[in-house]
Amino acid sequence: MDSETMVSVVIPVYNEEANLPHLFERLRSAMEKTGKRYEIIFVDDGSRDNTLSILKSFLTNPGVKVVELTRNYGQHAAIFSGFSVVRGDIVITLDADLQNPPEEIPNLMRVMEEGDYDVVGTIRRERKDSFLRTIPSRMINVITRKITKVNMSDWGCMLRAYRRSIVERMVNCHEHSTFIPALATYFAKKVTEIEVVHEARHGGESHYSLRKLINLQFDLVSSFSDFPLKFIMYAGIAMAFLGISLGVVLGIARIVYGAEWAAEGVFTLFSILFAFVGFQFFALGVMGEYIGRIYREVRKRPEYTIERIYPTDEGRRICVS
Repeated sequence: MDSETMVSVVIPVYNEEANLPHLFERLRSAMEKTGKRYEIIFVDDGSRDNTLSILKSFLTNPGVKVVELTRNYGQHAAIFSGFSVVRGDIVITLDADLQNPPEEIPNLMRVMEEGDYDVVGTIRRERKDSFLRTIPSRMINVITRKITKVNMSDWGCMLRAYRRSIVERMVNCHEHSTFIPALATYFAKKVTEIEVVHEARHGGESHYSLRKLINLQFDLVSSFSDFPLKFIMYAGIAMAFLGISLGVVLGIARIVYGAEWAAEGVFTLFSILFAFVGFQFFALGVMGEYIGRIYREVRKRPEYTIERIYPTDEGRRICVS
């Protein structure tokens, strides 16, 4: 990585007015120490507080760009909107809550330079998250490793570095409901990860509820695997086999012990019926999720809409599908 290399930092922001002044000062200091040309792209993801006003106040500093979205599209869509306007050779993604210190960015750049990697991920050391965040995160890590066949330890940390070529390939996918860290490994030849410090949230509240984490998990699974559909198929075959076997057993028992056995078989019948009905609803739900995602893809509605880019844009709306 020579002195001409430019670095872009993309930060999705949603109602982070309490963190932004501290984040910007620490980030600018960290980037100055690298000695590289850089740009900082803040993406306002439909914030409802004073976030956008604070971001605009940063525009007096060189290299700062603010992307204003028309509404809240979610973290990954916001990052993609930032990807669509980056100019750097290396692209860094960073959350605005200061749990991942900006001071770690030079380490990512150094590792990428030394190993000529396409993607450099991070492992959060001594996480400061709650029990309800760490357990689902570990589950996501295990499932993602199985799906992507890439042995990375921490997929949930958004402090990551990407080559410009990888970012362009991801943007050109035009894919809805995807998981950026996993999608990047689909195009990358060399990936690695390093340990980074993890801190408690500086201010405000986390915007990732348990429901959003579950949705993110299904986005990951449905975007990169058809395992749930195969699971339903094999489970259906197994249940059909068990049902036939149980029917044979019940028929023999009825002949041997008489009709009075097991209350004329009513309770057994109901237990089998409830099991099959429950599984059918589960199967319909999973298939419905896949069909819903197909429906969203074929509609080709934009993944995000850019209302304005400061300071270079004149105010036109940019839709990206």
